[in-house]
Amino acid sequence: MAAPRALAAAAPASGKAKLTHPGKAILAGGLAGGIEICITFPTEYVKTQLQLDERSHPPRYRGIGDCVRQTVRSHGVLGLYRGLSSLLYGSIPKAAVRFGMFEFLSNHMRDPQGRLDSTRGLLCGLGAGVAEAVVVVCPMETIKVKFIHDQTSPNPKYRGFFHGVREIVREQGLKGTYQGLTATVLKQGSNQAIRFFVMTSLRNWYRGDNPNKPMNPLITGVFGAVAGAASVFGNTPLDVIKTRMQGLEAHKYRNTWDCGLQILRNEGLKAFYKGTIPRLGRVCLDVAIVFVIYDEVVKLLNKVWKTD
Repeated sequence: MAAPRALAAAAPASGKAKLTHPGKAILAGGLAGGIEICITFPTEYVKTQLQLDERSHPPRYRGIGDCVRQTVRSHGVLGLYRGLSSLLYGSIPKAAVRFGMFEFLSNHMRDPQGRLDSTRGLLCGLGAGVAEAVVVVCPMETIKVKFIHDQTSPNPKYRGFFHGVREIVREQGLKGTYQGLTATVLKQGSNQAIRFFVMTSLRNWYRGDNPNKPMNPLITGVFGAVAGAASVFGNTPLDVIKTRMQGLEAHKYRNTWDCGLQILRNEGLKAFYKGTIPRLGRVCLDVAIVFVIYDEVVKLLNKVWKTD
């Protein structure tokens, strides 16, 4: 009878979810963020150009295809990668902070069996989004938007990432890299809250009673794409406001609220969803790639870095 009793006693332990060390999350997240942005940046470029193309002036672009054609004709294929350096330098620490903070928070909010429910997943995602917004995303996005907007000027003044940063800081001070902070915190917080809520819900549904059930990378990618789509439809208006607040004409707006009111008054509700299609394609691919790479790197790290 000793053997069955021993097996019965061990059963609850075998069902306890394994936790991810925040250090592993930081490494895996940084790598995933760097790879992802190199793949998807052209869609981010097109989205930003369409959002900056205000209706109050004669439209520069007729749509996604026209934006791509004009950019390639004027600047070559590499023109679609203008601003990549600023986003790449930021994407690695952004994803590192996001996943590191999420795992840190979730490790303290799981139940005794190591499970994380959807509501707590949303709260952990919110915390991760706010952290990445303040530490990395706001200065990174401000620089990126200024670079892309600068390309539409008759005489672009930024010659590269470091030159652009120096010019922005020299002209506007450090606060020049923190334009649109409120909108960025709202955007990133809601972004990650929605994504981690959906991802946690789908993972819990898929794994059922076995929280350690392996997930095929393809399934992780599909779940990530669904989470990305949900975040796009949930907060694109905030993304449009954030982009305007970080552009070269941000001086037209007194604050985030005033920016939203001016867009509504001058361009209508549809303006809040400018760039939705290219953003949808980019974000779905983005989130799918990041979660797949993140999970696979964590699996590899678990084999070489014992933290239990």
